[in-house]
Amino acid sequence: MSHANAALTPRARLRLAQLVVDRGWTYAAAAKMFMVAPRTAKKWADRYRIEGPGGMVDRSSRPKTCPNRTRPEVVRQIVRLRWRQRLGPVQIAGQLGMQASTVHAVLVRCRINRLSHIDRVTGEPLRRYEHPHPGSLIHVDVTKFGNIPDGGGHKFLSRQQSRANGIATALRTGERGKHYRPLIGTAFVHTVIDDHSRIAYAEICTDEKAATAIGVLQRAVAWFADHGVTIERVLSDNGSAYRSYAWRDACAELAISHKRTRPYRPQTNGKIERFHRTLADGWAYARLYESTEQRNAALPAWLHFYNHHRAHSAIGGRPPVTRLTNLPGHHT
Repeated sequence: MSHANAALTPRARLRLAQLVVDRGWTYAAAAKMFMVAPRTAKKWADRYRIEGPGGMVDRSSRPKTCPNRTRPEVVRQIVRLRWRQRLGPVQIAGQLGMQASTVHAVLVRCRINRLSHIDRVTGEPLRRYEHPHPGSLIHVDVTKFGNIPDGGGHKFLSRQQSRANGIATALRTGERGKHYRPLIGTAFVHTVIDDHSRIAYAEICTDEKAATAIGVLQRAVAWFADHGVTIERVLSDNGSAYRSYAWRDACAELAISHKRTRPYRPQTNGKIERFHRTLADGWAYARLYESTEQRNAALPAWLHFYNHHRAHSAIGGRPPVTRLTNLPGHHT
């Protein structure tokens, strides 16, 4: 396709060249008819004589050589500073004594112009993986949310009002902590997410002990089985519950292979860590809850929305349930 400012389209070029070559028109006469310069008419006529009608199409304007292109050793220095120190174009340009626009062009060409493409801890390019089918690997973890005092907490109310609500709740429950401070408590949300489909299962519990984690795993395996998914492997961090012999024996009874992440390397379990952030934004802190019970009651509906309706960017903008092709009733 010709560019927006082209005087001639490929069809018009062919007509001009045919007038000159086939009908004997002069360059000046043909150029006057098409309102171009005689030199342009000669160019297309010569190309028509050599290549025929196929020579009328646009050619690439990319130069064969680029003497001013950034030298390879400088490119390596820019990439090294970007990866190792995660510096921006201005900072890199200051260290190397060059223009920031040149540094930015190199980063774009190397596809590392966005820091989101680089691991924040190591500075290395992100290496993403995905298991081939549902159930091949599930991630398990626990996230914590503070319970909500009667009337609401500090996320939506003032500190003064939240403190008054906490005192009123402690008077009702009789729960007091150190120095007689109101003890509201903590909700331990045990989460399970499938690596391939990103479909999620969650339970709110009162602790994160091994017995509780095992119960969640057993119920999650049954829940996934109801959705036509057989669990093969489970990945966890190095929490005490997941290092216990009871957890090991429970995985063996369920015929599940257990793997743990490398210590101090939460990126390996990054899918469930990212789910926790979505869980906090979409459910735990999404609106004002006047009690912990009200927030707990909202979790099943939010999980259904997440699994069945919320578009997931990592799987092509579709909800996780669309990757469960063996759901009961899908093929009836």
